[in-house]
Order: sequence, then structure tokens, then C-alpha cells
Amino acid sequence: MKELDALLNDWKDNDNQTRKAFTELVDHVNTLSDIALEFVSRPGVSYSFRPRHTAQAKRPLFAMVDVIDDDPEDRWLSICFYADLVTDPQEQGDHVPEGLLGEDACCFDMYEYDEQEIAFLKEKLTEAHGNAPE
Repeated sequence: MKELDALLNDWKDNDNQTRKAFTELVDHVNTLSDIALEFVSRPGVSYSFRPRHTAQAKRPLFAMVDVIDDDPEDRWLSICFYADLVTDPQEQGDHVPEGLLGEDACCFDMYEYDEQEIAFLKEKLTEAHGNAPE
């Protein structure tokens, strides 16, 4: 993905290590089977990594991993799932009515790298991927 590669090449990580976090999440998605990927680049606003299960017919993605680019020197991540594709019994995420392409979402914001949070988000990506086929 040319635009994704350009973002990663130009993005100089800082002490928050959100580039590292984003890269680990993207790498994890790429290990999942039967996926199609879309990347939407809106410099100054966001960069959006959107994986879709190839067996999805009604929805264009099962997760949205956004790099929020309002301050390129201090980017942060917003990872959103359709609320019915993931569980969040500890309520670590934010429930956002109509927050993902007009449907209810469960979103997780990440302002700095955290190994446990990355592991949790990888589990959520895998869970959403498994629940996405229609």
C-alpha cells in the first residue's frame, strides 16, 4: 500500500511511540486470513487503516485503525469496531452511538505505547475478524 508506506516512512516516532503501536496493529491484521485492506489518507486530519473480511457483504470493514493527525508531532490512535463484533466486559473502550460509519461502535484511544493495551487490541482485532463474516 503506497500511501501507508509513505506515512510510515515520513512518520518519525516520539517518546509516546504511537508509530510503533500502529505498526504492530497493522502487522497483526496482516496475519489474519481472508482480508482485504483499504487505506484512506487525509493529511492533517487522519490516516485510516480499514481491514475487511472477504466474507463480509454488508459492511466495508471490521475495524478502523486511525492515526489522528491534528498534530503531526504528537499523533495518537483511535481504534474502532462495530459494537456487535467485539466484547468489552471491562468497559475499557468508549461506546459511541453511530460512531462507525453510522453504526454503534466500541472505540479505544491510544496516546502512548502500552504493551498490555496492544495485546488487548490485537485480541479485539482477531475477535472482530472472526465475527465479521456474514
